[in-house]
Amino acid sequence: MTLSFPNPSRSFDDEQNAVRFSGHDGMSQVRFLVEAGALEKSGTQLRGAAPSEAKCLAAFDSMRTTIYDAARKAYSHRRRDFYTLTAADFR
Repeated sequence: MTLSFPNPSRSFDDEQNAVRFSGHDGMSQVRFLVEAGALEKSGTQLRGAAPSEAKCLAAFDSMRTTIYDAARKAYSHRRRDFYTLTAADFR
């Protein structure tokens, strides 16, 4: 099976300063966290601004395809049920 993202839901995690989302490999759920720093490095909405929930979610939405590609790549290396994506995952 391959990792897919049938549910477009995402949420901001204040404690982690990151956006949470999930994917599925068959019936298995795989959870992801993408750090605000990764969104800031890659997303134009956050450049030069303090990250906020609205800005992080907007950056996530504009980068959704790139984020999903990075998530698939991370998952293909080692299959786990939770991943944290950092700026290094978007190089």
